[in-house]
Amino acid sequence: MTDDLVTVSLEGGLARLTLNRPDAGNSITPDLGQALLKAAVRCSSDSAVRAVLMTGAGKNFCVGGDLKTFKDAGPRVGALIKETTGYLHAACSTLARMDAPLVIAVHGAAAGAGLSLALLGDLVYAAESSKFTMAYTAAGLSPDGGSTFLLPRVVGLRRAQELTLTNRRLTAAEAVAWGIATAAVPDDALVTHAEAVARDLATGPTRAFGRAKRLLIDSFDTSFETQMEKEGAGIAASSVEPDAQEGLDAFLNKRVPMYRGVG
Repeated sequence: MTDDLVTVSLEGGLARLTLNRPDAGNSITPDLGQALLKAAVRCSSDSAVRAVLMTGAGKNFCVGGDLKTFKDAGPRVGALIKETTGYLHAACSTLARMDAPLVIAVHGAAAGAGLSLALLGDLVYAAESSKFTMAYTAAGLSPDGGSTFLLPRVVGLRRAQELTLTNRRLTAAEAVAWGIATAAVPDDALVTHAEAVARDLATGPTRAFGRAKRLLIDSFDTSFETQMEKEGAGIAASSVEPDAQEGLDAFLNKRVPMYRGVG
């Protein structure tokens, strides 16, 4: 079934979203793209989801698009790739703009669309042995998955050009130094560490997290004054919600806040 290609489990406010084509490096086909979109919509629309942890099954996080499937499509390849990117891009947009913070744990390869997905993370933890590469032009293809929007904003234009045109592979340490990953973690501690961070975020003020995420991602295309107007509207809207009332009371009374994550 399509849904088996991306699994979602929910416990204690934390949704675990797992790319599940391990024998194919979690490479993206139209079916996996569709499954990822369905999972993203579920995570963004369910108020019980307060943080999301994305991982990949098997040896790799995601090696990108399924090049064998694309090659086998023959003259239909253009239509097949357009279908794939349609699902992928809708999923990326949904994940980027949902309230719940997105934590990504990268092991093995994050290549092509796999790197694009990694760039989506609000927090990205990389196994020390992991590798990051754009990979698209190595197969004669141009990038997708929002990478040409996110990568220059994360690493700067010159580095984005280098990664895109030369397909340089970054180590986990380099990915951290360039700002693609938040931190490098020993391989055997990766999932435990990323899950602990995600579980902590799942106890936070989810609606405020969502507003903050959207303010940050929109800031590159907004003037300073317009951004401050958006900030003013956002903080005013947050202030009347139960989470802000709880946070203010907890701060003033020197206690740990107990956020509910809903308005």
